[in-house]
Amino acid sequence: MHKIQLVTRRNFIKSIGLASGGLIIACSIPASKEEETKLKSFNGTTFEPNLFIQLKDNGELILLASRSEMGNGVRTSLTSVIADEMDADWSLVSVKQATGDTKFMDQNTDGSRSIRYLFEPMRVMGATARAMLISGAAAKWGVDASTLTTAKHYVIDPETNKKLFYGDLVKEASEVPVPENPTLKEAKDFNYIGTNLKSIDGKDFTSGKPKYGMDIKMEGMLFAAVARCPVTFGTVKNYDKSATLKIDGVKDVIELPRVAKPFGPLGGVVVIATNTWAAFKGKEALNVEWDYGTNEQYTSASYNEMILENVKKKGKEVRSDGNVNSAFKNAEHIVESTYQLPHLVHAPMEVPNATAWVHDGKCDVWAPVQDPQTTRSEVVSYLETNEENVTINVTFLGGGFGRKSKPDFVLEAVAISKKVNAPIQVVWTREDDIQHSYYHAVSAQYMKGALDKDGRVTGWLHRVAYPSITSTFAPDTGYGAGFEFSQGLSNMPYQIENVRCENAKAPAHVRIGWLRSVYNIIQGFSVNVFVDELAAKTKKDPLQFRLDMLSKDVVIEDPSGYHFESSKLKNVLSLAAKNANYGKDLPQGHGLGIACHYSFFSYVASVVEVSVIDNALKVHNIHSVIDCGTAVNTNTITAQMEGAAIFGLSLAYYGKITAKGGVIEQSNFHDYQMLRISNAPNINVEIVKSNSKPTGVGEPGVPVIAPALINAIYNATGKRYRSLPLTDEGLV
Repeated sequence: MHKIQLVTRRNFIKSIGLASGGLIIACSIPASKEEETKLKSFNGTTFEPNLFIQLKDNGELILLASRSEMGNGVRTSLTSVIADEMDADWSLVSVKQATGDTKFMDQNTDGSRSIRYLFEPMRVMGATARAMLISGAAAKWGVDASTLTTAKHYVIDPETNKKLFYGDLVKEASEVPVPENPTLKEAKDFNYIGTNLKSIDGKDFTSGKPKYGMDIKMEGMLFAAVARCPVTFGTVKNYDKSATLKIDGVKDVIELPRVAKPFGPLGGVVVIATNTWAAFKGKEALNVEWDYGTNEQYTSASYNEMILENVKKKGKEVRSDGNVNSAFKNAEHIVESTYQLPHLVHAPMEVPNATAWVHDGKCDVWAPVQDPQTTRSEVVSYLETNEENVTINVTFLGGGFGRKSKPDFVLEAVAISKKVNAPIQVVWTREDDIQHSYYHAVSAQYMKGALDKDGRVTGWLHRVAYPSITSTFAPDTGYGAGFEFSQGLSNMPYQIENVRCENAKAPAHVRIGWLRSVYNIIQGFSVNVFVDELAAKTKKDPLQFRLDMLSKDVVIEDPSGYHFESSKLKNVLSLAAKNANYGKDLPQGHGLGIACHYSFFSYVASVVEVSVIDNALKVHNIHSVIDCGTAVNTNTITAQMEGAAIFGLSLAYYGKITAKGGVIEQSNFHDYQMLRISNAPNINVEIVKSNSKPTGVGEPGVPVIAPALINAIYNATGKRYRSLPLTDEGLV
């Protein structure tokens, strides 16, 4: 074997450049003059009014981020809310990542919930610190605290123009009582909330400083690669490790049993080595005989036919308004369509990986996880220990999309470390990631609409079949769950008198999990394409057709405290159309398509502009509008909407996971492709200004992209596509 030389991401980023001398990525950015002036030497005194704030006596403000950073900007957004309520100087802020612990409130970074759940609590954290700093200054000056104000890291006495730097108030602030109900700012007084604030980690990203999971290194650490059964839930019959043990760097080969829990390891044969490469090569050299189990019967082609037949028959009732049978009986026109979408996989750029060290009754983990608290509880359960013995250190995530909220890869590292009594780093290959994941559900849908003589929709039947996420927790489940139906099926937004929604049977044969936007992808696709089909039947404009079905200003209350407002959906539709110059004359072979969706309590509409020339598809422009309530960081929101557009196009163009004989057929980016920069369109994003409670941002931009694209292709070519990906249709 060639000598293995360690080239870390860190050193690579620091040293990379163009040979021509045109680009140097690594750079040193000095502190600003203002920062140098304010920061003094630190003598060890810190003001800590709560778990999220540490103010040093030199003015440095360390804010704790409890949610995971995976390109979602959460470390900047959440901490900027604290800083805003504190009237802190952003240039003096640094961010520390929380370990997994219930004391930090909900830490699960999925479901587009970070800002929605923590906006108000983080405001209170900041306002508490500000109130205590003011009280400390009032005591020092001997004045009434109500006469004082704050601005950019100072407490100010408006009458005398005297001011005290926050760092000089650490002692005094620490000695005053913690207020129970601190006064929050009015929106007009925000300094950072609602602005285009740059990432707190931006400089570090460009210099290779942040630590991702695979950057973790420990003395005595070994590396592990796991050979898993090609068929989900299959087991090891026997294996020959003789060839593997001859490979330089391989230390041992052991068997890892499956843990039959939702997030338990799939099990398999583990190669232990002194480096990742040797572990990978050792895995390749293994000769394993597998017991494939019952899932060997799973083949996508026959399964898709089965669920398509199921949606053509009456299913379980999910929603029933009025009398759809009467509506169809009296209809002037009836439109019927079926839609099919395949399994999808997350495929984040950083594969699953984890480092674990089980020793002396303790367990320390370093991993890129979206849900550190669930990870901790799973480790505690596996080791049969107490929470205080388990520490989950959250690294940066190189993408997640829901995959890294399932900590099976962490449990693998913990189990192997316990067996070999050494720190272990488990790294999945790309093939492992794609072939042993928690997949977004395959689906079939049947839709039937009734139109009266005026082209008004009088009846709506929507029947779905897809394996449920609940099947991962209850394997015998064959039907969907309420939270899946409320992602575009039972809460379909249009004002139609007679509506019936049903669910047909669809058993699961692989692990089913949440992927960015979850079942909104499935139901948002069919609803938006079907509405266009209804509009085409009536020869009405698709935009006006939607607006007509949202004509009444309806407010639907939700137990969560949020509520659906039809006027907001109409507004984003109208704005997206305006921004795209909807209705403009287009060249031959060009078309505009529109779609809208309500998800994670946010309202989104997108217009996609395409051309199809000689059966070659090109997306030119995407115009998206989001109403997400109070916009905490417009920079992050814009980036998330742009990312959602690219994510949605990737799924529409290429996204397809299939099984044959129980084995996933795709394995890497050659057959599960991503959108390339040469195919990326211009993306315009508008954020609706609002003082309402903040809603979701990371996921709501995804569901509208594929249907808007399909509708645009129809308007360009007159041909309607009802299944994805478009590679199957020869368009890409």
